[in-house]
Amino acid sequence: MNIVLSGYYGFNNVGDEAILYSIIQALRANDPNVGITVLSNDPTYTEKTYGVKAVNRWKLPEIFKALKSADGLISGGGSLLQDETGPKSIPYYTGIMKIAQVLGKPVFVYAQGMGPIHKPFNQKIVKSVLKNTQVTVRDVASKKLLEDIGLNHSIKIVPDPVMGLTRKDTSSRWWTEQGFNGPVVTVSVRDWPSSVDYKKKMADALDLLAKDGNTIVFVPMHGEHDDKTSKEVAGMMSAKSYVSPYDDSIEQKINIFGQSNLLIGMRLHALIFSAITVTPFVALSYDPKIDAFAEISGQQVAGHVNVDNWSEQELYEDAQRVLVNEEAEKKRLEDKIGPLQKQAAETASDAMEYFKR
Repeated sequence: MNIVLSGYYGFNNVGDEAILYSIIQALRANDPNVGITVLSNDPTYTEKTYGVKAVNRWKLPEIFKALKSADGLISGGGSLLQDETGPKSIPYYTGIMKIAQVLGKPVFVYAQGMGPIHKPFNQKIVKSVLKNTQVTVRDVASKKLLEDIGLNHSIKIVPDPVMGLTRKDTSSRWWTEQGFNGPVVTVSVRDWPSSVDYKKKMADALDLLAKDGNTIVFVPMHGEHDDKTSKEVAGMMSAKSYVSPYDDSIEQKINIFGQSNLLIGMRLHALIFSAITVTPFVALSYDPKIDAFAEISGQQVAGHVNVDNWSEQELYEDAQRVLVNEEAEKKRLEDKIGPLQKQAAETASDAMEYFKR
């Protein structure tokens, strides 16, 4: 079987690369001989990193050729079908699906987070294209959005693909070299337009945690973008903190979260990495997907970066409460996450069965 994968791949975003890695891993667990071609912004990197074929996601002749010889297209995961961050995402990803449909290839929408879809025209495009696909989404809000725009066929809710990731024992050389002693609080922060000075609030809360004897370690999840923001927040702190290498591998970042005692995080896949290592987290939300994952994980959202109704003291107290009750929090997280990890691996099996039919 030959499968084409379409998503936000090859852009040096650890979260999306983790999605790709986990889908490839799950497909190969079902069929070690499966052929996989990824539509990538950086085909050379994708081929070298994951041992798959890759073609340029912007070159239509290459896309046509890959789809023509495929048994099916997987679209996802991630938040692909939304018009919040720009006008191009929906036309691009639905366009890829439409090409597959014209070529007579089945399309499987894989654990996507849907929306927001503000423009009525975009809603019509999504409805038109997705009515001829098998759809799985990663949360209740995504399913409701699709139902609200008129999709009335079966929509299955499944965990984010990264939940099914099988961890490798890949240590971070950087972490080992630091020789940290005592509890460590990891931090995932991203830049986000807001009238709320959430970065300063985070910095002040982290200073309070450092004063209690916690080591503060920033973990950039989106290359140089998050590296810059991490250093910006670290520069606002009075206490010493650390920023881990932005170009660490997925496995190395997972290892860092796994060795920490708590994550304070904005990035969804930082929260997921934390969850699969049974490391409790306190989330700061900028998007409904953060609230949704915190809810299913039984973890707290301390505040929203666009709503000025939380303080650095409250964020500190939320984090301190988790640290004091760390073992109980880990047990609660493990109970919530265990079943989701098994379900996440089953999505790949559903996709392959769909293509066979």
